Amino acid sequence: MNARVFLLLLWPITASAQGFAGLGTDVDGFSSPQRPAQFDFPIDHGPHDDYRIEWWYLTANLEGLDGTPYGLQWTLFRSALTSDVGKGWSSPQLWMGHAAVTTPDAHFVTERLARGGIGQAGVQADPFEAWIDDWQLVGPDFATLTVTASGPDFAYDMVLNSDGPLVFHGDEGYSVKSAEGQASYYYSQPFYAIEGTLILPTGSIKVAGDAWLDREWSSQPLSDNQTGWDWFSLSLEDGKLMGFRLRQTDGSYYTSATWIDPNGTTTSYSNSAFEADPVAISDVGGRDVPTTWNVRLPDRGVDVEVTAINPQAWMDTSVPYWEGPIIVQGSHTGRGYLEMTGYD
Repeated sequence: MNARVFLLLLWPITASAQGFAGLGTDVDGFSSPQRPAQFDFPIDHGPHDDYRIEWWYLTANLEGLDGTPYGLQWTLFRSALTSDVGKGWSSPQLWMGHAAVTTPDAHFVTERLARGGIGQAGVQADPFEAWIDDWQLVGPDFATLTVTASGPDFAYDMVLNSDGPLVFHGDEGYSVKSAEGQASYYYSQPFYAIEGTLILPTGSIKVAGDAWLDREWSSQPLSDNQTGWDWFSLSLEDGKLMGFRLRQTDGSYYTSATWIDPNGTTTSYSNSAFEADPVAISDVGGRDVPTTWNVRLPDRGVDVEVTAINPQAWMDTSVPYWEGPIIVQGSHTGRGYLEMTGYD
């Protein structure tokens, strides 16, 4: 499908400063997350067409044999134009894929767009397969996967193996995003070991590290007074931390966090328990973007500074945002990923 036509179709969903926006607007006909969250695996690894937006979101912190740090991203987004059911070209499902590799000196990013119903993109649950064109995230199950993607100036081919359980955020997977009660279903697999090959303009590079896969779906996950989010995934020496703050038009924030013990046991934290404040601002293509942060979770004694490996990790895609690997120092040490929307 012509990309310009696709973007015109996608525009009502994505056009706003909220990142993957329109996410704070009312929608009729779509399903809404409900308490208590109830999951059915492996079915829920697959798509939920009755919800408006959904994603399969992989990030990885990698290291070359010489110790150079790298970041990797593979994301597949599903958006629905309407709640109607259709087949072939009449399908209301739209797909968008993002792939990126970040080095200390460069950020490579590319995008794929597809219309659902014609086989160009999709997800099946068992065996698991997510694809858009020739990009794939596939495996016999969710625990063992391979991931491939390529762009004009990079490619990668990786193998992932998990050694821990799935993690459910919020109230056992029901993740509240605002004081008004907007929510999503949200779980992760943060325990992947990953290894493989990056192909960059400088050549092929063997890398290994750890990866984090987020699964989330909803129909209206934001309030209409929220303008974007800052999301952190941190792998620390004594556990893992997912935390986000949603920026609101009055200057306040709505926050949420999950502490993950090494064995996968979780503790959820509601609004205000997690804190994140910008420390340094970078000029990223004429935008002021915070690329060093002070992140705190007092209940766990976490008080750290997270710094982007490459401050210029801007995703210059149809829906622009910042996404890149970070280094963690302070009360804890480690590495992780940072995503920021609404700075365009």
